[in-house]
Amino acid sequence: MESTTPTMQGAVCPLPISQHDHIVIGHGAGGVLTLQLIQSVFQKHLGNVILKQGNDAALLRLWQEVPEGQNLVISTDAHIVSPLFFAGGDIGRLSICGTVNDVSMLGAVPKFLTATFILEEGFPIVDLKRILVSMARAAEEAGVRIVAADTKVTEKGKSDKLFISTTGIGWVNRLHTISGQSAVDGDVVILSGPLGNHGIAVAEARGNLGFHSQIKSDVAPLNGMIAELLQAVPDTHVLRDPTRGGLATTLVEIACQSKVSITLQEADIPVDRDVRSACDMLGLDPLYMANEGKLIAIIPAGSADLALETLRNHRYGSNAVKIGVVENKPAGQVLLKTPLGTTRHLDMLAGEMLPRIC
Repeated sequence: MESTTPTMQGAVCPLPISQHDHIVIGHGAGGVLTLQLIQSVFQKHLGNVILKQGNDAALLRLWQEVPEGQNLVISTDAHIVSPLFFAGGDIGRLSICGTVNDVSMLGAVPKFLTATFILEEGFPIVDLKRILVSMARAAEEAGVRIVAADTKVTEKGKSDKLFISTTGIGWVNRLHTISGQSAVDGDVVILSGPLGNHGIAVAEARGNLGFHSQIKSDVAPLNGMIAELLQAVPDTHVLRDPTRGGLATTLVEIACQSKVSITLQEADIPVDRDVRSACDMLGLDPLYMANEGKLIAIIPAGSADLALETLRNHRYGSNAVKIGVVENKPAGQVLLKTPLGTTRHLDMLAGEMLPRIC
């Protein structure tokens, strides 16, 4: 955590535990209140050997950690989801999983995270603790460490409770060429599970549905599943998580990057019944709904069965299916074959269906 308070022998001087129940402006001033918040709240839930050194930056001896023949991968992300808590997750779990997944989509192994917390004056510290516990659990599941962090406080009404920005660092084998530019004619498109659960879970938490359901966000760290996939299918061409903009927008991006066409079979694309019903009621298209625990894998056709078997053996890919193929047609084109025998041309999402979804 960033602080200008003197330290002793690399450790932060102990201070009395803060008695505040809510965030106050002084928590962002860099003085005693800031240090109390860091020690009694952030360090308690997120602390590790590196973070507890109390420096303004993390010293990472990467030459001791990065295996030979690896390249560094870095991704940064901001999280402004509203509300902060929703069925299946919260902004804390989302911030960890979102960045872990972004690093992993290049086939990389995520190892370290940094985090910035923008807190609004008056935010309940009990809610902050709940979010930090969620972050710690997600980081433990993903096998990553938060090694640097910072807090800032805005006046009441100048921001919306809490924003979190995270940066992820990992490494990838130099021989891997996984990217959005690597899809080729004949590849198979695989989806790891049903669409739209995250978007609808957040919409329900806002009270947008008008009824209660059992829909939960799919937010999850996918790096473990990806590692197993790449062990089994090292010739994987593309990995991507269809977050904002959903499946359709993500595939159009890939088709443009790789200069190929992608044809999907609508009947093969999984959408849970409750999610489809909610989308119908709200006038939303599941193909454009945000997901936070799904991946698209584009695989050589000869490896597709092994890829499906591997994904289905992991809890986050148990419903993995083949949904389409890559073809050498006009670049950037994504076509959807409907059960009625018609063809629908999919474009990128125009505008925003559900703002502040992640």
